[in-house]
This record gives sequence, C-alpha cells and structure tokens, in this order.
Amino acid sequence: MSKDYYNILGVSKTATDDEIKSAYRKLAKKYHPDLNKDNEEAHKKFQEINEANEVLSDKTKRSNYDKYGSADGPQFGGFNPNGGGFSGFSSGNFSDFSSGGFSGFDDIFNIFSGFGSTTSRSTSKKGEDIAIRIELTLEEAALGVTKKIQVTRKEQCKSCSGTGAKNGTEFYTCTSCNGTGRKEYVQQTIFGRMTNVAECKSCDGTGKQIKEKCYSCNGMGYVNNTRTISVNIPAGIDEGQIMTIKGEGSTSTKKGSAGDLKIVIAVKQHILLKREGINLSVSVPIPFTLSLLGGSLIVPGIKEKIEFNIPPLTQTGSVFKIKGKGVKALNKNSYGDLYVTVEVEMPKSLDKHNKKLLEEVMSNIKEQDYADYNTYLNKLKK
Repeated sequence: MSKDYYNILGVSKTATDDEIKSAYRKLAKKYHPDLNKDNEEAHKKFQEINEANEVLSDKTKRSNYDKYGSADGPQFGGFNPNGGGFSGFSSGNFSDFSSGGFSGFDDIFNIFSGFGSTTSRSTSKKGEDIAIRIELTLEEAALGVTKKIQVTRKEQCKSCSGTGAKNGTEFYTCTSCNGTGRKEYVQQTIFGRMTNVAECKSCDGTGKQIKEKCYSCNGMGYVNNTRTISVNIPAGIDEGQIMTIKGEGSTSTKKGSAGDLKIVIAVKQHILLKREGINLSVSVPIPFTLSLLGGSLIVPGIKEKIEFNIPPLTQTGSVFKIKGKGVKALNKNSYGDLYVTVEVEMPKSLDKHNKKLLEEVMSNIKEQDYADYNTYLNKLKK
C-alpha cells in the first residue's frame, strides 16, 4: 500500500464507522489550516487525514483498499521512475496473474509495450486542493444556507502566462534532455532490469529551462490571489462533513485541471437544542402546577417555536416526541423528530395563604395514589 490510511487516522483495521468518524474529527481540528497558518507540515497532514477519511468512511472504497491497497480496486500501475518498482501491488496478490488481474501473457506484454519507446506522454498535472473551514449555526446547517467565503489560491501569473520566465519567452533548451522533455531511466524490477522513457526531471517535461525569471512571480508561474465565492450549503449537513467543489482549488502549473476546494463543516452549539443525527432534543423545566394540571408548553424548534399540550400528572423526566420537527436528512426528503424532556421544578418559597390552600387540595388526594412513596414506606417498615 502506498499509504497506511488506518495509521494516518490512528485506528485499527477493525475500527467501526463511528471510531473512524471520531478519530477523523479529532485530527481534522488539530491540523486544520486555520489553526496552523504557517505550518506547511500541518497542511500536508490535514490533506492526508481528509484522504484517509474519504476512503475509510466509504464502504466500497474501504473494501477495495483492504483487499487491493487501492480505493479503486485491483490495479497494476505504471512503472515508477523515482524508485519502488510497480505501484498497486500488495502482498498475496500474485495469484491475480492467472485469475482476474491478468488474462494471460498477452496482458503482460501490453503493460510493458511502452518501455524503451519515446512515445509522447502528457505532462499535465492537477492543481493543488484547498481546504477551508466554515462554521455554521445549527439553524444554517439544518435548513441550508448560501455563504460567501474568501479563498486564497494559486492562479496563473499573467505576466509570464504561467511559464515562470520573463515575458514568457526567456528560455533555453534543457541540457539534460536536449529539448525532448524525455529521458531514459533504468530501473530494477521484479521482472529484471528495464529502461523506461519518462518525463525529464530537470525541465518537468517541457524541454526548456528558464533563462531569466519572471519578476511578478519569481519564476514560480503562479501568484496567490484572494477572491470571494458563493457556496450553497445543503440542508441537513453536519459537523465534520466535507463539501468538495470541483475546480475551485489552485490553478495547475503544468497545464492540468485546477484543484478542488474542500470545505470542512463545523456547527456551533445551540443554546437549547442538541442534535443527534437528524433528531433534535431539548430539556425544558416546567412548574409543578403545570405537571399536576397539564396544559400548554412552548418549546424551541428549528424554524419556529412549537406549542403542544402535556397531560395532567406529568412526571419529571417524561419524554415527548414531536414528529417531523427535527433536521432534514441530507439529500433526502425526510425529517427527524424533536424529543422534549420535561423536568418538574418546585417553587422556591410558599407563603402561609398558599400553603393552606395547597394543604386543602392535597388532603383530597388519596395516599394510595402515591405508588412510589407507599412502596418506600412498606420497605421502611421491614
């Protein structure tokens, strides 16, 4: 395997989905770019954590990764001129030569048909992904919202058209590959010593080297630019989830597609409501008179305040379910429920008049109505 995703998240290979989710959230907060603005290692670690989570939180990708070392399934990747032989192999997979991986020797020769040739190869490379964190209120996460956010990304330098050279023309022919952009690299593989023609490392496959650097970008070919974009956050999104916006990352410096923008969602705690998946819960103190007599109770909801009746003699700790007043399920037309727990509150003081009235009322209530109290008295007598 090229990367040990389990080790990156600090979990075992038998970790449950909840354990993976918990480990990811903890690490994502620790290494988030907003908290490590000048720490390049933390930024790389954050990207690794996101990559590991995307694979291990998806059942199909995780299964492929566990079996083949790749989220995309069995692969017998290309030759790696930087060392390491073939990518995509994992221990015990050599049986694939006769079942599933290769259909016979023809396939083996097809894989090696490019070795020793000078066939043109694309030097394009995707731009870097960018990760940012957005904090939402519970209402925004539950109902969805459009947010305007600032994104700083690498964009092609206009002065040199992304070449890195002064005026985009100050080049000389690469002395390492004589302008071909290709070089032969000899590699020792499991099949023996082989030669592969690959992109020249000195000129990144362009066949040219910069004679004089562009003053605007100092030869980098790109400049950092901050711009504002609008992002539609869908209803039902939750803490720790990641939105990916294709093409809104950094511009490629090698004529490839732009990277992606990854938005990590954080949700503020509500002053009263608690979220558990698509369900909401709230604990409400009620006067003991309301618990005795029953009546109307007003509780907070996502869109509005909700009024409902509780029955007489409601006990403390009683839970009431209000259907459909929870959070919308992400990308589904269904809603969770609101669970209301009532806690009976006794008055702090009682004057003589009210005490006398209460005694008269309570004298009419039969003792056998107090089941728990009578059970306690019976135990006390033993």
